[in-house]
Amino acid sequence: MKQAIRSAFVKSLPVLAGYLVLGFGFGILLQKAGYSIIWAFFMSLTMYAGAMQYVAVTLLSGGVSLITAAITTFMVNARHLFYGISMIEPYRGAGKYKPYLMFAMTDETYSLVCSGKGPEGVNFHQYAFFLALFDHCYWIAGCVLGATVGTLFSFNSAGVEFSMTALFITVFVEQWKTTKNHIPAIIGVVATLVCLLIFGKDSFLIPSMMVIGLLLCLAKRQLEGKGDN
Repeated sequence: MKQAIRSAFVKSLPVLAGYLVLGFGFGILLQKAGYSIIWAFFMSLTMYAGAMQYVAVTLLSGGVSLITAAITTFMVNARHLFYGISMIEPYRGAGKYKPYLMFAMTDETYSLVCSGKGPEGVNFHQYAFFLALFDHCYWIAGCVLGATVGTLFSFNSAGVEFSMTALFITVFVEQWKTTKNHIPAIIGVVATLVCLLIFGKDSFLIPSMMVIGLLLCLAKRQLEGKGDN
């Protein structure tokens, strides 16, 4: 287990930088909307939804209906349906770790465990559990820190959301460099660009995820034959 913890911590370090900055921004926005540090802590602990938490600040401030909030939440987080489907086999037999692994499946955590393999000699389920736990702790720390600083200082935090894009790029490059089979990455990039051109920047996310999921399912045998490494 110690080896799993060490490996997970090292692998989670790129997420640490992104989550501290993004969580910091969320904490500030939440505090400026009139909500205390306690809200920042419990939202990051129980929601743990990244972009949806940013959206939730607007929903809470605007007093929208439950139906509107539910539809918005589904649209923002619909991509997690595809994450979950792809992790059915890797998480099979996870036992006591499975409930938390399901709850803590963020974009960044998924990108680090989607191969279904951990470091050599390390139990994958333990590795994935501690990786998800570290990422969750980073997010909570960032959110609470941002809310705390927001109560003490006033400053312009515009543009902080770009750190999420930078984090995705970093993770993508790392995966590209450490795997020989680049077909899934190419499918993801091409499908996303095509859907962006067809549906526009406000509506391309769900169609692109559907296309990517379909193409990966169709190419499953070929991908398994080539192997991940």
